[in-house]
Amino acid sequence: MASAFIRACVAAWRCQLASLLALAVTAVGTLVVLALLLLPVGVGFRLLPPAARLLRAASDRARGRAARWTDVRISPPEPLPAGPARAVLGDEGFWRDLGWAWLEPVVGGLLVAVPLVFIEYGVFGALVQPFVWRLLGDTNWYAFVLVHSTPTMLAALALGLAFTAAGVCAAPAVLRLHSRWGRWLLSAPRSTELARRVDRLDRTRTQAMDTQAAELRRIERDLHDGAQARLVALGMTLERAVRLLDSDPPTARELLLDVRRTSAQALEDLRGLVRGIHPPVLADRGLGDAVRALALDCFLDVHIEARLPGRLPSPVESAAYFAVSEMLANAVKHSGAREVHIALEYEGALLRITVTDNGRGGADVSRGTGLTGVRRRLDTFDGTLALHSPPGGPTTVTMEIPCALSSPKTSSC
Repeated sequence: MASAFIRACVAAWRCQLASLLALAVTAVGTLVVLALLLLPVGVGFRLLPPAARLLRAASDRARGRAARWTDVRISPPEPLPAGPARAVLGDEGFWRDLGWAWLEPVVGGLLVAVPLVFIEYGVFGALVQPFVWRLLGDTNWYAFVLVHSTPTMLAALALGLAFTAAGVCAAPAVLRLHSRWGRWLLSAPRSTELARRVDRLDRTRTQAMDTQAAELRRIERDLHDGAQARLVALGMTLERAVRLLDSDPPTARELLLDVRRTSAQALEDLRGLVRGIHPPVLADRGLGDAVRALALDCFLDVHIEARLPGRLPSPVESAAYFAVSEMLANAVKHSGAREVHIALEYEGALLRITVTDNGRGGADVSRGTGLTGVRRRLDTFDGTLALHSPPGGPTTVTMEIPCALSSPKTSSC
């Protein structure tokens, strides 16, 4: 409860900051319009490119604030062309930024001002009215309360507290609405989004084909060096035992015992290979129970919270399973952690997996700790991987995969 109140107060402060920043945006937008108006006399051609870059810096900071404050992601447009003013004028992202610069102070500024008005008016009623009501005479109205006596002063105080609480409680929702308003104005043009998606699909398709080829090579190598080699040795040993069966029964018996041991090892190799392709527990019980089975094989203290309303598509379950397996392996090999918390949840056609360990932190995707491979695996499903690992820990990896349920709940997850 206390943490929720603190978050609401922080949101109210951010509304105040956003209202002040809206005034700064007005100044930048005015500078750009001035440059546009000076184009006919030639001065605007020199003034427009730096003014456009200043405007883009302001819009980029607005996109960053939306992501940090409310988790609303706003896709940026393509970078401004580094050419003359004519190139800037032909950039669609520039005109979207300019429209935002002029509408943000009016619409966005008024929007974030709503909780601030409630808070400030409520503070006036709660902290000022009790001390000044005698000085203001019989015409002192606070909202719908005529404050002229101690009971009415107490009513104004209670009403002020209610106004303040309403403003603080409304601040987080208003801040999210403000971010969505900014996303409507500041998102990259649809043509840019489509081009980026085509590029992403092309890249992930290539990565998926490379991953599949590497997986086939791994299976072939494991079969050749493992089960196939043992089966060849088993056949040769069995042939020797058959030749010695009449002339040297004790030696033939030893060879047959060796055949039994070799067949058991070959069977274990095949089982390991099958588990590496698609674990049986994953096929039979679903993702939640498969991750629990992983936790049982890990010597760390693993806590699992699974809220999955049903079975997911088999490829998604497989990708999520091996991603969690890689996260556990990283925690064992690199983090020095003692505990790992894994949360699996499905909401809004999105599978979200959060893996948190209490290790030393400092993980980096670019250092090749297996996270790059996991990211490639998730890219195939248009998924994402976010890493937060400050020095000293904890390390939190959040993986999201958009998908639909394939069947009702059939496991204990």
